[in-house]
Amino acid sequence: MVLFEPFRIQGMEIPNRFVRSATYDGGADKNGRVSERQMALYERLARGQVGLIVTGIAYVHATGRISPYQNSIAHDDDVAGLSRLTRMVHGWGSRMAVQLFHAGREKGRVYQKKPALAPSFVADDPFFDGPHRSMEDDEICEVVEAFGDAAARARAAGFDAVQIHGAHAYLLSQFLSPFTNRREDEWGGPLENRLRLHREIIRAIRARVGHDFPVLMKLGVEDGFGGGLEFREGFAAAEILARDGLDALEISQGLRGRIYSQTEYRTGIVRPDREGYYRDWCREIKRRVNIPVIMVGGLRSFEVASEVVQNGVADLVALSRPLIREPHLIAQWQIGDRRSATCVSCNRCLEALLQAKPLACYYKAEPNDGHDSKASRLSDNEAD
Repeated sequence: MVLFEPFRIQGMEIPNRFVRSATYDGGADKNGRVSERQMALYERLARGQVGLIVTGIAYVHATGRISPYQNSIAHDDDVAGLSRLTRMVHGWGSRMAVQLFHAGREKGRVYQKKPALAPSFVADDPFFDGPHRSMEDDEICEVVEAFGDAAARARAAGFDAVQIHGAHAYLLSQFLSPFTNRREDEWGGPLENRLRLHREIIRAIRARVGHDFPVLMKLGVEDGFGGGLEFREGFAAAEILARDGLDALEISQGLRGRIYSQTEYRTGIVRPDREGYYRDWCREIKRRVNIPVIMVGGLRSFEVASEVVQNGVADLVALSRPLIREPHLIAQWQIGDRRSATCVSCNRCLEALLQAKPLACYYKAEPNDGHDSKASRLSDNEAD
């Protein structure tokens, strides 16, 4: 079965085709260090035979920190705890990548005492009203160097790869989208300029870790609302970055709208025909790039995951919310129990995180409440 065959990205051999997509868990200690709760969380995933585990967002620079409970990879003192984490995961046979992150203007939603860094100040944005300001050139360069330094720490800590976060409304998506990047210098305007931050970060990372260390990116190829980044430009960006030194791309969404159907957190994924909502994007990109493509977005069944890989839509499949509820899901599938994930995509896990509660599944089935009855209560404009 192809899903359980090993797969290689650069020098990293992954034991199967399953990826745990980066998932913020809100479990770091007050200094951003790995906690015992996080050690237990990642042990469950590794014991559950997830081939490649991508950590939740780890900030590379203090200006990009979005939560007091977020992991840091911005300091040399972070390496010891991260090393302990990678040793544990490797002991169960899984591979591990750290997701390198800068929040950009999204920091202004949480920390409002001073403006967050952004490509541009946008006064007419109906989706964002946090304090933010346009970055100076030297601040952009400082962030670029911070990504490079963080990658060096990741390699020192024993990670098998790094993944640059270039999706979901954060700094790189803000630079790529013409809606949030209204600069008139070399960092804005045409696609090549709006993609410059991504390319400079890749170069800075390569300068620190060399060309034998896998560098991945989660790339938002279309915004969740009209007037922002369109797929034609996101597609072109993927082609450029694939030629520019990346080793794999995980395809996702860029800026978010207001409702779940305009974000990566789509709801109502309780039937096979609603799974894989980024499938068309992956198919088109896979045809035009010569690096592995990872598909995320509402995968819940073994059959759909298998179809995606066997039909060449993507090389690997990534899951997030199902593994919050069932970290053993991949091991269950491997021994022949091919029942679909029981996650109903209600997003109560996300809503709890936003209230500083631990990462967990908060869905409680009601009497006679099967998947279909749950889905029927989701409004049409929230189900995708």
